[in-house]
This record gives sequence, structure tokens and C-alpha cells, in this order.
Amino acid sequence: MNPTGFDIVVVALVALVILTIALGVRTIPQGFNYTVERFGRYSRTLGAGLGLIIPYIERIGHKVNVMEQVLDIPSQEAITKDNAGVRIDAAAFYQVLDAAKACYEVASLDQALIVLTMTNIRTVVGSMDLDQLLSHRDEINERLLRVMDAAASPWGVKVTRIEIRDILPPADIAGAMNRQMKAEREKRAAVLEAEGLRQAEILKAEGQKQSQILAAEGRKEAALRDAEARERLAQAEANATAMVSEAISRGDIQAANFLIAERYTEALKSMASAHNSKVVIVPIEAAALAGTVGGIAQLTKAVFGEDAAASRRGGSVPSAGRSVEG
Repeated sequence: MNPTGFDIVVVALVALVILTIALGVRTIPQGFNYTVERFGRYSRTLGAGLGLIIPYIERIGHKVNVMEQVLDIPSQEAITKDNAGVRIDAAAFYQVLDAAKACYEVASLDQALIVLTMTNIRTVVGSMDLDQLLSHRDEINERLLRVMDAAASPWGVKVTRIEIRDILPPADIAGAMNRQMKAEREKRAAVLEAEGLRQAEILKAEGQKQSQILAAEGRKEAALRDAEARERLAQAEANATAMVSEAISRGDIQAANFLIAERYTEALKSMASAHNSKVVIVPIEAAALAGTVGGIAQLTKAVFGEDAAASRRGGSVPSAGRSVEG
């Protein structure tokens, strides 16, 4: 069967309709936005999912990735405030928030962000000393982020992070920094050692002070106890003397004899224990000692009468001779 011209037209129309429908339906993957252009002019933006356009009138202009992306910033030379040359490389993270601005406000978004980042890195590095640059990376990242975010905002882009990956000073400066670090560590070690010695001397002095204080307190306590002992001994001597005096006043001559004999014996003991004599021979005659006791008896008789004298004759008189060898 030969197709007629009408059949050919119908088939062509059906094929055209199918092609038109295929051209008008677009599937946008997750994480992308498509811009739609009508006669070459931006019309709208299609989000993820199924999108429809008018065939032959509209077309897809740009397929924009709206996920967070990273840019590798090339390594570059920069001069610090104190005229030290350093090599810096970094990484920038950004996300497209407005696909239309990212496509139609800037010709090449990635290249623009790279150039902008490199320029601002040189600006920030030029405003800082080398020591500050090496020790304040967080501050550098924060300053770059503020500047980059403000500069990229008209392009519909949000700069999320700027990270300085490495800062390399020249070899001679790096050597000088190493020597400086070594000297600083040696200085800290010397300071710590001196501080340790100082603390040890302080603790030693504190120990000696406490020892002297305790020794002084011990001597004070011993002196107080010696004084107390002497006071008690003197009190006992006074009490004994008072008792002997009271006994004599009652006419008891034996008490007087005992007191004289005791004092005489103590005197001989002191003479025998003297350091300047090796041998001391002291004859003790009973008659002399009796004479002494007799003299006291006469005094007592004169004071207390005959009764006291009679009591005296009843007393005991030591009669002996002693040889004391020192």
C-alpha cells in the first residue's frame, strides 16, 4: 500500500508534536538550577525536578551548580609590612545563591573568585608583619572572608570559608627564626632553672628559720622549766628552813644539828668535786664539830633557857674523819 500525501503529513505532524513535547520538558537534577532564556533574554530559573519550557521560543541558558564548591587558589608571592617575602596558597569555599546573577552578572565566576581572592590575600599580607602573619592565621582567614563575601555578593555568591593552607617564608628568614626559637627555648630553660634554684633556696631558708624558731621555743620551754624547778627548790629550801627555825624556836636542838651537818657535808662535797684539785683530804674532828654545835647550844640556851640546852644534850654529833679523792 503506497502512502498518500495526507498520510505523510499526518506522520510529520505527529513527529513534530512528539519532538515539541520532548523539547519542552526538562528534568533538573538535585543540586542544580537551570536558567531559561526567551529569545536570548533571561526569563526564569528552574529548580530541581521536572521543568517545562516553551519549545522554539525558550531554551535552557545555563546549568548552574548550587552546591558548595571549593576553589584551589594558586600559590603566590606576597610582601609583608616589614618587607619580608612569603609564599602563600589558600582554598576558598563558596555557594551560588542566585543562579541568574552568577550567570549574567559576571562572565567567569570561578576565575573572578580566584583573582579576587589572590588580590585580597596580597592586601591582607601587606598590612601585617611577618611574625603577626605567621601567628594569626585565624585573623587572616576572617579578614579575607569578610572582604570576599562582600565583593562576591553582587554575583549572587556566598563565600563560606577562606582557608590559608601554607605560609612559607624565605630560607634565610626561616633559618633566623629557627635560631631565634632555639635561643628563646634556651632562655626559658635558664629562667626555669634559676627559678628552681631560687625556690630551693627559699625553701631551705624557710626550713632553717623554722628550725631556729623551734630550737628557740625549746630553749625557752627548758628555761621556763628550769626556773620553775629552781623556784620549787628554793620554796622547798625555804620551807625546810622555816621548819628548822620553828623547831629551834620550840627548843628542838636536833633539828639545828641536822641542818648544820647537812650544810657541812654539802660543803665538803663541793670541795671534793672542784676541777682544780685532784685529791682533797679534810680531817673532820668530832671535837671541832661538837664545839660548833655546842656554840649553837649556848645561843639557844641564852634565848630559850635551860630546857632548850637539855634538849641539845640529847642531840647527836657526828664524829668522823673523811678523805675525799677527786
